[in-house]
Amino acid sequence: MNKVIVLAVSFFLMLSCTTQQPLYTWANYETTSYNYLKNSDEKSTQALIETYKQIIENQKGSRGKVPPGVYADYGFLLLLSNKNEEGKAMLLKEISVYPEAKVFIDRILKKLEK
Repeated sequence: MNKVIVLAVSFFLMLSCTTQQPLYTWANYETTSYNYLKNSDEKSTQALIETYKQIIENQKGSRGKVPPGVYADYGFLLLLSNKNEEGKAMLLKEISVYPEAKVFIDRILKKLEK
């Protein structure tokens, strides 16, 4: 009986040591977003745009979706770069993937119409 308990405890301890795949993959988002906020120049803006493209195109997280807010941030950055049609498309994509964002995205879209 004692061996069964030790074996069961060992089994559960070994299960707890397994690694889990993250929900989302972020490429090098931390570094490029920090550089964008710190420098706010053309080079850092382009680097952040490329990072967003990588996140969207190469999503290998366990959810298989782009993280919440990425489409919206990317769209807003495109709007700031005078790429209005692409930016609006990304904002609408955020709503299609995450419907709860509709309230916030609609506010941005209304301000663009003015």
